[in-house]
Amino acid sequence: MAAISGDWLEALRPEFSKPYYRDLFAFVQEEYRTRTIYPPAPDLFNALHETPLGKVRAVILGQDPYHGEGQAHGMCFSVRPGCPAPPSLVNIYRELHDDLGCYIPDNGYLLKWARQGVLLLNTVLTVRAHEANSHRGRGWEEFTDAILRAVNEQDRPVVYMLWGSPAQAKAPMLTNSRHLILRAPHPSPLSAYRGFFGCRHFSKCNAFLEKNGLPPIDWQIENL
Repeated sequence: MAAISGDWLEALRPEFSKPYYRDLFAFVQEEYRTRTIYPPAPDLFNALHETPLGKVRAVILGQDPYHGEGQAHGMCFSVRPGCPAPPSLVNIYRELHDDLGCYIPDNGYLLKWARQGVLLLNTVLTVRAHEANSHRGRGWEEFTDAILRAVNEQDRPVVYMLWGSPAQAKAPMLTNSRHLILRAPHPSPLSAYRGFFGCRHFSKCNAFLEKNGLPPIDWQIENL
């Protein structure tokens, strides 16, 4: 698997010696060796590489990676340039337009968000090609819980955007009184109309950051 570095390495080092992680590591290595797995191995920890722990200002929590060819690259909801935006991301862009007036861009590449401190984290970090949730229950959930605990320990304002029931199930571990938890249905076409549209999480996030003396996040993804 790809290496973790920087302040994330120090925060997560205790996980590497735990039995669940040794089992997870062996499983994922074998999966990459014998099957088509997304994201590509070098992209596995891109969410951590692009958003250091000390820079996290917001967390968007996804489920597992896109399972179509060329889509997943290690940051939830994001796809690389040239790959059409999947339906959930289309709905995210629609809410952004209605909330903050952002235009709908011609791409789904969310690197700009990550580099402003938005941790784009899935709860499961790998998936078999064309088999959604195929790596659920293998240990990633425990590892990403450790990531969330590390963020929870940061003594500065952080906003969590928990979309859908699996993401909201993480709320009990987010106990830091300096942090803001926002909840909404998932932006999937199956649930977006149940309250994701109109949740205004992006403007609420920025209002919270500004109230605490921090600059807002520029959510506009530009056309390529």
